[in-house]
Amino acid sequence: MKTELTDYLSQFLSENRLQVFEDVLKMRTRYLTVVLEDLYQAQNASAVLRTCECFGLQDIHIIENRNKFEVHRDIAMGSNKWLNLYKYCNQKNNTQEAISKLRNSGYRIIATSPDPAYPFLHDLDIAKGKMALFFGTELTGISKVVSDQADEFVRIPMFGFTESFNISVSVALCLQDIVSRLHDSKVEWQLSTDEHAELLLTWMRYSIKKVELIEKKYNELNSQSLL
Repeated sequence: MKTELTDYLSQFLSENRLQVFEDVLKMRTRYLTVVLEDLYQAQNASAVLRTCECFGLQDIHIIENRNKFEVHRDIAMGSNKWLNLYKYCNQKNNTQEAISKLRNSGYRIIATSPDPAYPFLHDLDIAKGKMALFFGTELTGISKVVSDQADEFVRIPMFGFTESFNISVSVALCLQDIVSRLHDSKVEWQLSTDEHAELLLTWMRYSIKKVELIEKKYNELNSQSLL
């Protein structure tokens, strides 16, 4: 049914638009995801979303323990429209909820930290399985909950006096390294056929004006054909 609906809706989009969707979907991944814990600056949060979308990530997990995650529209540049954002904000310990959910979904919990005791980012084994990269709040970094339960730790090489990069820069550097290596590897990092089809339909709905009315007409026509 979804395939038939996708075929029907495709007539309301240009061939060029449909091709752009297909090109982007080929490079989308859920093998790698980013988890943002308690960011409080909208500029940083929005820059991270834009970076994640540009590097082909589909799912972003957002933990709100003390700080509400807000998107700065001018900085995000609409990137959040094409992403799946999962928020954890209703529990006593939202970080624990996020860790448990991701681990149950087969993700390795990987904490980022400038601690010199941790391995460098380029030493991370990307073939071991799906990765959830945790980034902490702007001032103090990852929480003790993440630090205590992480499966692995990584740090970005730095050679100056400053203790750490800005959070949005850290995310960009990590994704540049990992995504580039994934694309050159034999790891099956791309979306499944079902995920591809589901996202295509979602993006088509975003892009078609009055799509609710169009789908209503489609359902009416489909019901009549079954009589």
